[in-house]
Amino acid sequence: MFEARHSMDAPTTTPSADSGSDGGGWFTPRTAPAPQPPTTGSGPEATQEEHRIPEPRQAPAAQQAQAPAPPRAAETSGPVAASPRPTPHASPDAILIRRTMEEIGPVADRVTSYFYALLFVRHPELRPLFPAAMDTQRDRLLKALLTAAEHIDNKDVLVAYLKNLGRGHRKYGTQADHYPAVGECLIAALTQYATTTWNAETEAAWVRTYTTISQVMIDAAAEDELKAPAWWMAEVVSHDLRTPDVAVVTVRPDQPYPFLAGQYTTLETPWWPRIWRHYSFASAPRSDGLLSFHVKAVPAGWVSNALVHRARPGDVLRLGPPAGSMTVDHTTDSGLLCLGGGTGIAPIKALVEDVAEHGHQRSVEVFYGARTNHDLYDIDTMLRLSQSHAWLSVRPIVDQQAHLQLPDAVREYGPWNEYDAYLSGPPGMIRSSIDTLRRIGIPGSRIRHDSVEDLVAAAD
Repeated sequence: MFEARHSMDAPTTTPSADSGSDGGGWFTPRTAPAPQPPTTGSGPEATQEEHRIPEPRQAPAAQQAQAPAPPRAAETSGPVAASPRPTPHASPDAILIRRTMEEIGPVADRVTSYFYALLFVRHPELRPLFPAAMDTQRDRLLKALLTAAEHIDNKDVLVAYLKNLGRGHRKYGTQADHYPAVGECLIAALTQYATTTWNAETEAAWVRTYTTISQVMIDAAAEDELKAPAWWMAEVVSHDLRTPDVAVVTVRPDQPYPFLAGQYTTLETPWWPRIWRHYSFASAPRSDGLLSFHVKAVPAGWVSNALVHRARPGDVLRLGPPAGSMTVDHTTDSGLLCLGGGTGIAPIKALVEDVAEHGHQRSVEVFYGARTNHDLYDIDTMLRLSQSHAWLSVRPIVDQQAHLQLPDAVREYGPWNEYDAYLSGPPGMIRSSIDTLRRIGIPGSRIRHDSVEDLVAAAD
């Protein structure tokens, strides 16, 4: 539950969720004090009552019935160009919540561990929803909740972020009646560790915030249930080992899978149940419905090693819903500046195919970065594309030969003022590329990239 992701999906929610109101509220005062979790004596009790969450209201099905359709570029979830602008005047709730976040920051690991201990002891029926190994998942849950709380004043970002989470959590088996348990344990964990800033006013702010968080997610999941399955089964039809640690894995979904070039999905293997990792689609949508992914096996990477070294044709994987906003806006003729590092070339290739299919004569400049020639595993494909399309230029940048990292190499060309930038690759490359592109005049609103948090998780 609660997979952390920055996203920009924004289909319609029910009015109360979209407005940020509590829709009747999830947290209501208990008629009698509930048993308190064990305390360490590190601070006084700041509240006089605990809260519970009644049954959540369900999204009205009648007003959401509509035919399935692939997401539009303007609605897609996932990575976005720039961080949201802070609100000039923070609301009282936002101020209280951020004070709590600042206090628990240095002890986030302990807060998270305490939260999960409470959740699994109080609600053991939820344990099967989580992977057996919690090392990655434990960090994502609190990060997702705190990310949502941090943007409580930024309605557009908050609602989009939460809707994507709500849809994505269907694949875990998350139900509407699971959210109250999470909310109560979250409040209990914050009460335990935010001993300086926590009081009745702060608790009320968190109650209101979690009310908004949970209801938007529930509404989004209910809406999505009418349009798409919680997951797709996908059979491996080919496994091309390009290098000893990079494979191109192609699968056939059991039913149509709508997505846009530049997006990604979450993928689960049969060898590691409930362990989901993010992988970008390596092509634009194909007429045969097949999907391809470029996977690099990394040390101790459970899913990546299974896909590279163990998966074979005939194996069946599970796919989550598509996500990501690193898609092409076909209403403009702006050039595309694409930076792909390592297996990050996969979504860049998909974007090039997408431009070609739409027939627009717009300039596309691809910089394909790698540490060695050996890592340019897909360079032949990219060069063939450049030979077929006069508007496409592909420049391989090899660190060990040029003694120049990818972002610095991009600076040697240009100018790029009229280009939309697309970045895909290792987290360090993404961060340095963003800094470089902004310094040379590309505004943040024209820079699209994979979420750094998801890139870290995908390395497993």
